Amino acid sequence: MVTRYPNEKNNPSSRHFIHGYHLIQGQMNHGMEDYIFAQRRNLDGYDLGLYAIFDGHSGHEVAKYLRNHLFENILSEPGFWENPGQAIKKACKATDDQILENIADSSGGSTAVAAILVNGVKLLVANVGDSRAISCNKGRAKPLTVDHDPEKEKALVESRGGFVSKRPGNVPRVDGQLAMTRAFGDGKLKEHITAEPDVTIQKIDEDTEFIILASDGLWKVMTNQEACDCIKNVDGAQKAAKKLVKEAISLGSCDDISCIVIMF
Repeated sequence: MVTRYPNEKNNPSSRHFIHGYHLIQGQMNHGMEDYIFAQRRNLDGYDLGLYAIFDGHSGHEVAKYLRNHLFENILSEPGFWENPGQAIKKACKATDDQILENIADSSGGSTAVAAILVNGVKLLVANVGDSRAISCNKGRAKPLTVDHDPEKEKALVESRGGFVSKRPGNVPRVDGQLAMTRAFGDGKLKEHITAEPDVTIQKIDEDTEFIILASDGLWKVMTNQEACDCIKNVDGAQKAAKKLVKEAISLGSCDDISCIVIMF
């Protein structure tokens, strides 16, 4: 699906942008656990692009809850415009508390990578887990998030009383179970993990060509630069998103794959 909006005529500090997205269920032994949020909204005179990938695990209920509630909680957080980074962190904590309280099966969880694009020139990105966002600037990939890998954040897990282990042929896991150190939900592991996001805020300048948000079903088989190169000559955000998913499948990804492309 692709959506186009004109720039606000009364706002000279804006860039035109469009978005497209695509997702496909993988070949794993579970149902589809990914959810996408992609919406344009006018709020307080600002032209907002709201984009997120929610990659569920051990079920889809947490990812579905995030799709329905995360942005509403963020945008309604007092002080969002004055201190957006702090507001996003507070909203993520509140949302995680709601999930743990309201979803019966608290063993399931979800990652989240969310982006708020303001007038096409200011970008806020929040990341919890191993979904990822990158930008492409003059043909070069630039990471906007860092994966919350158990080996990289071993000290965080241990400081909360947990441990990181790795079985032969497998990936590092928190308490031998979860392949990431940050996630929404996962009530049985919550003492040892966190839903606190990394938040980055940056300007979108004329060198920025497009932004990609995707679940780890794509990043398991493609590097940041390979993803940029894959769609650098594609005309249209929707075609680009579909091409990325198709390429990930051709490279052997068996996981659910979700992808959003925002083009300027």
